[in-house]
Parts: sequence; structure tokens; C-alpha cells
Amino acid sequence: MDIIEMKNIKKDYPLGETIVHALRGVDLSVEEGGFISIIGPSGSGKTTLLNIIGCIDTATEGSVKIADEDITALDDKKLTNIRLFKVGFIFQTFNLIPVLNLLENVEFPLLLMKDKSWSRTDIRARAEKCIDDVGLKDFMEHRPAELSGGQRQRVAIARALVTKPQIVLADEPTANLDSETGANILKLMKHLNETENVTFVFSTHDPDVLQYASQVIKIKDGAIVEKAGSERQSRSRQAKGKSAGRGVKGGSRPKGRI
Repeated sequence: MDIIEMKNIKKDYPLGETIVHALRGVDLSVEEGGFISIIGPSGSGKTTLLNIIGCIDTATEGSVKIADEDITALDDKKLTNIRLFKVGFIFQTFNLIPVLNLLENVEFPLLLMKDKSWSRTDIRARAEKCIDDVGLKDFMEHRPAELSGGQRQRVAIARALVTKPQIVLADEPTANLDSETGANILKLMKHLNETENVTFVFSTHDPDVLQYASQVIKIKDGAIVEKAGSERQSRSRQAKGKSAGRGVKGGSRPKGRI
């Protein structure tokens, strides 16, 4: 099943007396459970594409479906609900609230949802689980300024996952991190992608990301110029399924926290 479907997406921005064509007829389908990397030079349209998927921006032309729901003509209230309930965000600059501690930052999206089915105890328990999943159980009372860059990005990942979204979007998630920390963040994201079955779509300049992505989308001048990896992903899933059916040890999930 495709969790994201985009057809003939165009996005134009007025700039003085000229029009900037940020996206030029993009067609994109993302399979549920994918780990998708969008690569391309600065100004190629990567962030614009993510913003449209995440309902932060709207297309000038074309149609977008998220989880089989056409969002093209939805009003602001309905788009806000999609951002809250279906999509999680990981930002390049973390975007944590400095006056809140780690636990409060992760709880915040659940409080915004105002979902009566979530009690205060449920919210606290869910936030604590997400924090534990990213390896920061001992830092819950710390504020963002007391954490390293890698730790802050882990908090951002926990916050993105706390509402149990179907899709997580990440805009250059390793750009402000050193290479070792960036690699650890990618491993963590991949681990959560596999264990939580959450679809990850992220933009990057980092060439090391290719070893983790199930599909790589190359974009240039607002158009997709290359797609790679989807067939490999399907073959890998089939192979894992066969291994699991035979009881082969290699078919089991990785143990331990990354």
C-alpha cells in the first residue's frame, strides 16, 4: 500500500516580478513502511516537497494523498489534524522548547491533540516509552541546553514518534551533527522504522545515508531525475520473509538498543 501519493505536483513562489518554480510536475509514491531519502543540491526543492507532504505548505497544482486521504482541497483545520495525528516532524535545528525539560518537550504534541482518550497518565507513560526507545531515560529532567546536539536530535525523534504517526518527515536530520553522531542517528531512525513500522521520508546531503535508505529519490531543479532502491527493497522483504519462515537466525530483528 502506498502511504503517500503525489501526482503532477507543482509549486510556484512569487519573487518580485518573477515566479520561482520550486517544483515542476513531481510524481511520487511512497510505500508504507519505507525509509526514503530525498537527495539533491540546495534549492532543488527537497524541503518544499517535504512541506507539502507534511501539510505545512500546499501545492500550486496537482494532487496529494496521505494514507489514502486526498488532502489537496482540505481546509486549515483538517490539515492541522493530519499534522497532529498522522505526521511527525524532525527538524534540522531540533526546534525544542528551551524552557521545557526533555519529558515535557516529548509530551507536548500529545497535549496539543486534546484527545480525551489519552489520560494524563497515558500521556506520561507514552512519552517515557519514546524517550527510553531513543536511549535518554536518564535525561528526562534535563532541558535542551544541557544536552549535546546528538541528544537533542534524539529528543526530536522521540517527540516525532510520540503521537504514533504513520509518517515521519525529517529535513536534513544529520546536518548539524558530526559524522559519528549523524551515523548513530540514522541507525536509530532505521531501527525505529523497522520496529514501529513507521514510514520515514527525509532530505539529506549526506552520502552515507544511502546504505540505510530503502529507496533514494534524486531531485534537481524541482523535478525528480532518478529513483533507485524500490525493487531492492521488495526483494529484501521477500528474502526476510522466507528466512523467517525457515527459522533462519538472520531473519530475526536486531537485538539491543542503538
